[in-house]
Amino acid sequence: MGVWFVTGASRGLGAEITREALDRGHSVIATARDVSAVLDAYPEKPDGLLAVNADVTRPEQLALAVEAGLAAFGRIDVVVNNAGYGLVGAIEEISDGAARELFDVNVFGVLNTLRATLPTLRSQRSGHVLNIGSVGGFATAPAVGLYGASKFALEGISEALHGELAPLGIRVTIIEPGGFRTDFLNSSSIRVEPAAIADYVAGAGPVREALAANDGLQPGDPAKAAKAVVDVTETDEPPLRLQLGADAVERVEAKLALVRRELDQWRHTALSTAI
Repeated sequence: MGVWFVTGASRGLGAEITREALDRGHSVIATARDVSAVLDAYPEKPDGLLAVNADVTRPEQLALAVEAGLAAFGRIDVVVNNAGYGLVGAIEEISDGAARELFDVNVFGVLNTLRATLPTLRSQRSGHVLNIGSVGGFATAPAVGLYGASKFALEGISEALHGELAPLGIRVTIIEPGGFRTDFLNSSSIRVEPAAIADYVAGAGPVREALAANDGLQPGDPAKAAKAVVDVTETDEPPLRLQLGADAVERVEAKLALVRRELDQWRHTALSTAI
């Protein structure tokens, strides 16, 4: 059995992944900004659960969480970068402060977690990094562009990390979920900037309305998603990307088709620039 390090483990997909890993006999270093929230999520206090305070924007807290985990279990086998949140608003409507705070958690929080955990995986010459992205990190939409941008950044980080860690026996997979019936669309996980510019009602308005109306109606089962995530760590050749949900598959296929169509349409222009 392995040892998992999970950020954002107190609720949503992070809690489901933690529960699935524990049910399969793994040990889990479950982190959150408030350790009591982790303990509340698992009142049965399962064996193998170590709940630790760790805000991903605080490197010193992550370092202490890793230290506590190694003291308890001696190793780390799987790192799950799950902590993050959503942001709704047209690009121009989102304040500089809101954009920077989003990237501090969704991007720099991942980098902080990687810096804290990768030395252990490198010394072991083994492990698996699971970065919880979004289908919005592959094909974004109006009104969620900044959130999508943070997940696009995670895609780039994951691609590079995959090549850097593969020679060391460490795997990397980015998970691209569609809509799952967690708390992601309520105020605990998503922030909404005011619709302040009338010109964006047509472009961003429909997505704003759809997100607000869809809370609790998402098509995906988070327990099944967690099972798929744990399953992928048990395969000999895990993918770089794993889409979850029929809606995720549909959006990825549509994006690939669009890119292929435009590449073919403008190939002559692209090739005309050669010396």
